[in-house]
Amino acid sequence: MESTLTELEKFWEMAMSVWHTGVFGRDLGDIIVAFLIFGAFYVLRSLCTRFVLYLVHRASRKRDVDLNGGFSQAVVEPLKFLFFILGFFFATHYLGFEGVSAVIVENISRSLIAFAIFWTLYNAVTPIGALFHHVDSILTPEIVSWIITGAKVAVILVGGATVLQIWGIQVAPIIAGLGLFGVAVALGAQDLFKNLIGGLSVLVERRFHIGDWIAVDGVVEGIVERIGFRSTLIRRFDKAPVYVPNQQLSDNAVTNFTAMTYRRVYWTIGVEYRTTHDQLIQIRDEITKWIDENEAFVPHEDASRTVRIDSFGASSIDITLICFTQARDYAGWMEHKENLALAVKKIVEGAGTGFAFPSTSLYVESMPSSFGGFDKQD
Repeated sequence: MESTLTELEKFWEMAMSVWHTGVFGRDLGDIIVAFLIFGAFYVLRSLCTRFVLYLVHRASRKRDVDLNGGFSQAVVEPLKFLFFILGFFFATHYLGFEGVSAVIVENISRSLIAFAIFWTLYNAVTPIGALFHHVDSILTPEIVSWIITGAKVAVILVGGATVLQIWGIQVAPIIAGLGLFGVAVALGAQDLFKNLIGGLSVLVERRFHIGDWIAVDGVVEGIVERIGFRSTLIRRFDKAPVYVPNQQLSDNAVTNFTAMTYRRVYWTIGVEYRTTHDQLIQIRDEITKWIDENEAFVPHEDASRTVRIDSFGASSIDITLICFTQARDYAGWMEHKENLALAVKKIVEGAGTGFAFPSTSLYVESMPSSFGGFDKQD
């Protein structure tokens, strides 16, 4: 019996030794308490985040300052992560690490804090950049997009450098090494820099914007969907995407159809040669009157309008018609052209004449003695 009690005492001592030794020399009870501390902060993070945002919104209403929208969304996730950091900090502080372990734990806490700060800055770049959209006379939306992208990259680089500094890694030698590496890369990436400079020139000159219909001589015609650092995405009218290097957009002639003030109709109307003088004058005057009275077409005071008997063609008397529609989009332009075409047809037929069609006249100076099986006398 005594031996059994002795064995039980040894087992209890062994169990208590394991309990007190725990993990990395930490008491298991302390580890459990630390996990409870961490869990408490993790559970309370959503509730505390909503409470903090409520206080911020309430303060903003009192001071008539708008802090809602993008700014609130930018800090929600980092604020939740902050309670994760608090839980980790208090839990590790309770465990009371010493020596190298204490340094590692402190560096982890500092790194997490730096991550939360730069995460917030990264998320805040977009709503801050949205403020620049109100100064369209200075910065275009495409330039703002480039600024936002560049700012996000800068935040990532500075944040990474901060974390490296926390762990005692010197950033200056790394930057120097990257500088030498960058020279080597630059020699083999000249086209990349040319396209980057080309994109900047396109944005600064404001040749086109996202959503514009453009045509690049000998390259592509379509709608601009995205202006990137290296290339621009243009969607052709058959819906096929074309990625055009920015250098081609800066070096070649670019026609921006969206920037048209009005859209032109240029026709040559051919009427029959039997059309009389009075009929030609009637057709000209009625077409001119119809265009002037139609609000879909631009008045001649604002844009040139021409309806004139132009020339004598091979098989028709040609009338040149030049006018401009108010609509610049393709669908509206085609609708106005259709109405004009129907009106012209009605006017020409109403004048008692018709449209000419291509024809060829053949003149025979002499008839052969036998033609088609018949003698010349027949």
